[in-house]
Amino acid sequence: MSLPNRKGQKGEGIISLSLSLKFMIMASKSLFIVAIDFGTSYSGYCFSLATRTDQIRQVFWGQAHGLMTVKTPTCILFNEKRDFKKFGYDAVMKYTTLPSSEAHKWYYFHHFKMKLYNKKITSNMELEADNGKKFPALKVFSESLRYMKDHALNTILEASSQTVYDTEDVTWVITVPAIWDASARQFMRLAAKEAASVWCKQLPREGFVAEGGDRQKFEESPGTQYVVVDCGGGTIDITVHEIQENHSLKELHKASGGGWGGNTVDENFKEFLKEIFQDGVWEEYAQNHPAECHQMMYNFGLQKCSSSKDEVYIHSKRHLLFFKGVEGALWCNGTIMITYEKMKSFFAYSVRQTIDTLQEILSKPEMAKVQYILLVGGFASSSILREEIYETFRGRYHILCPLEAQAAIAKGAVLFGNNSQIVASRISALTYGLKVSQAFDIAVHDIQKKRVSKADNYVYCTDLFKKLVGIGDLVEVDEVASYTFTPTEPDQTSVIFSFYCTEKKDAKYVDEEGLKMLGSCTVPTPNTELGRNRQLRLDIKFGLTEFKATGTDVTSGESQTLMIDFLTV
Repeated sequence: MSLPNRKGQKGEGIISLSLSLKFMIMASKSLFIVAIDFGTSYSGYCFSLATRTDQIRQVFWGQAHGLMTVKTPTCILFNEKRDFKKFGYDAVMKYTTLPSSEAHKWYYFHHFKMKLYNKKITSNMELEADNGKKFPALKVFSESLRYMKDHALNTILEASSQTVYDTEDVTWVITVPAIWDASARQFMRLAAKEAASVWCKQLPREGFVAEGGDRQKFEESPGTQYVVVDCGGGTIDITVHEIQENHSLKELHKASGGGWGGNTVDENFKEFLKEIFQDGVWEEYAQNHPAECHQMMYNFGLQKCSSSKDEVYIHSKRHLLFFKGVEGALWCNGTIMITYEKMKSFFAYSVRQTIDTLQEILSKPEMAKVQYILLVGGFASSSILREEIYETFRGRYHILCPLEAQAAIAKGAVLFGNNSQIVASRISALTYGLKVSQAFDIAVHDIQKKRVSKADNYVYCTDLFKKLVGIGDLVEVDEVASYTFTPTEPDQTSVIFSFYCTEKKDAKYVDEEGLKMLGSCTVPTPNTELGRNRQLRLDIKFGLTEFKATGTDVTSGESQTLMIDFLTV
């Protein structure tokens, strides 16, 4: 096959074509590893000395407010001048105590990560704050991560009396980038899930809520296959792994799941409130008293993960006109009492989607050896979700949940930061390919793709898609695949390697619907003496979070490797 030409154009930087977007910033000689789990509802981090990942430090939040949790709400608050003021519990408490006359002037964001879900992302896009006003999305994300970074560095100083002076002192592992688009969405799920799997596989059996008993770790049982269900606020993400002889992980199934995490329970509760407060009372209350409304929702969020099967009580500061005929709720002196059965109904959609997806995956013949279902993430602490999954699958699988389900992702990310080879192979989330040309065949090719060389009347077909890796294919980490091509024109002095991705299994032409160009790599080919007989080699190294493509002109030895910036695609 031959490649398109472009004369006189210089190459560009380094290419990194992702099986998904890179999520780690790795330092070469670090003293510490810090893993930030940037979640939809809650965020947190863990850290360790780079030489002592057997001693991972967990950070606790909310002590100033009488709390002690492994994560803090992913909430951020800016004042009316758009200056950053608070993050996490501090943001929640500040916002909920602002008088109504002031609250609407401030910019408060929560669940903002999900506002980017399934949307095309650009660096200048905006988000809508609780007051309805627009605000730069990049500032929301960057200030959030800056806060987490500064908090982590201060914690390291307090814990070790060591001040970090150089960026190389810390290896940062981030499960979610500051800004993301559809191309990276799948990998952000993979990043969180794999980190959780890395943590779970090295836990002793007694490190789980159920099915405990011995000290043997998963990683000490090569051949063990298990499903990881990452139950987050925004999404439920599911993957399947197998323990290898060297304790690394092999991915057995393409990541699955969707946007039916814990936040859907909150949304169903809101819809219920609209039912029980008639004549638009709830909408008016939410608009005029946003801080009080948020406090009510926050209290509900704390109770939805309770292990109790008793009624749930939600306090309201104001007397609202209550519709007493609604089944499953009672109004009593400023408190809404919700029955356990009604509470379960708020979970129904999320539970049903999760169970259906698990059943679809586990019904496949290649999943016959799976023995365990591991539940991780903050939403996994919900007894309603756990019990429904347990009742459905307990006859065939062991259902396990780490005692620190909410911290499993961040702790696994610390281990991953210390050894990125811990995941040996993965399933490609998309099909990736290359734009090429070849001798025209009227029986095979579209006549509109026919081109004729001005140099020697060579007839060829342009815009052909050559698949490099298919969706669902197993990709070995650090594997290098080599391909050989020839120039399209005998006298061209450079060639272009243009890369595309698609959710389809294959494609014929690069301009078909559903194909997206990722970027291009231009390689100089200065010596034209051999015409089309010159060889061009393309080496692709498949990594965990990216693949790097290097194009080389064999005659001259000149090569080029380029990096893709997804925000400019």
